[in-house]
Amino acid sequence: MGTQPKPTCRVISSNSSYHGKQGFDYGAAISAQSVGASHICMHPLTIPPGGRAKAHLHQNHETAVYVLSGEVGMWFGETLGEHLSIKAGDFLYIPAGMPHLPYNSSPTQPATAILARTDPHEQESVVLLPELDQLHP
Repeated sequence: MGTQPKPTCRVISSNSSYHGKQGFDYGAAISAQSVGASHICMHPLTIPPGGRAKAHLHQNHETAVYVLSGEVGMWFGETLGEHLSIKAGDFLYIPAGMPHLPYNSSPTQPATAILARTDPHEQESVVLLPELDQLHP
């Protein structure tokens, strides 16, 4: 039975990505898998023009978003009945367990953001909500 090595400071190049359950491609950055993080996950996300996620929630963790460029809309709430828009320079907080469906309404411009979550295993507490996907086609 071996012990895990003690985490240390590391630089992570943003040249790799992974496809998340939510339907987006995320830049691989800070996570349990990449650096042994125990309480945080942080990565970039670019939503292509007209792109949208699958309706979902993060069951056990909070999310903070900082928009670098573009504008993102998001439906949220138990039946996705609430809506907000965030643009470059805005921060967004999403509490644990909050259903949401983010999208890029621009037909021509991508939207880029940095996401930070309180679960180092970002994909493990993602719960897809297919019954809500058709509420906002």
